[in-house]
Amino acid sequence: MVVRDPARLPDEVRDRVEVVQGTHADPAVVDRAFDGAEALFWLVPAAPTAPTIYDAYVGFALPAADAIVRHRVPRVVSVSALGAGVQTFAGHVSATLAMDALIRSTGTSTRELANPSFMDNMLRDVVSIRDRGVFSGTLPADLALPTVATRDIGAAAAGLLADHSWTGQQIAPLLGAEDLSPNDQAKILTEVLGMPVRYEQGDREASKRRLMGFGMSEAVAGALMAMDEAKEHGLDTAVPRMAANTTPTTFRQWATDVLKPAVEGTGR
Repeated sequence: MVVRDPARLPDEVRDRVEVVQGTHADPAVVDRAFDGAEALFWLVPAAPTAPTIYDAYVGFALPAADAIVRHRVPRVVSVSALGAGVQTFAGHVSATLAMDALIRSTGTSTRELANPSFMDNMLRDVVSIRDRGVFSGTLPADLALPTVATRDIGAAAAGLLADHSWTGQQIAPLLGAEDLSPNDQAKILTEVLGMPVRYEQGDREASKRRLMGFGMSEAVAGALMAMDEAKEHGLDTAVPRMAANTTPTTFRQWATDVLKPAVEGTGR
């Protein structure tokens, strides 16, 4: 496990892994980490101050691609995004797909876990939900889209990493359990939390300025808005839902297991 600060790892995790201290963007670090690896789990946390969104993904992954080739890592499982083949710029999604292409070019076997938005992103609104009964975004209130729980992504990744029999390069979509609109989610949250909850649709340009005010680069903030706009116009609904790409955790179950405890515990 590549970790900048091993002291921040919980004891139960640190006792089960071999830690390589540093950043994935450092060639020397990934060189040590990939030596002898039978499989690689690759997840990029996009740097909020990157000069371009492609620097945040493709540039960040260049040392890893070199190390995959050098150490002949046979399998890579990566956290990716829905949108392959959609002809529009989608910010973070477009950069993620370019990164996937870089990793595929090494010749390793890949499984790209192609996800819509994460249910867990709503944890950013915990204080607002608790204090005002409001969560917000810039998507239309009645637009139904898939969302997936990160625990289901983790379970899919773990299964693939433990299975050494697969080869080839494939996209593996994970569509969550259902398509819901923000208004649908608000109704479920009202029932789960036992309090009125509503959705507020914000303006993309204002959201971009607010993110920049928090220190995010204009390129990365703009890429988030481009991704959001692409989702509004069908980015996450191009893949047909089937049993094989429907994951088990419903939004109601996630809200009960994860969001409700967070709301009840915040600031108390």
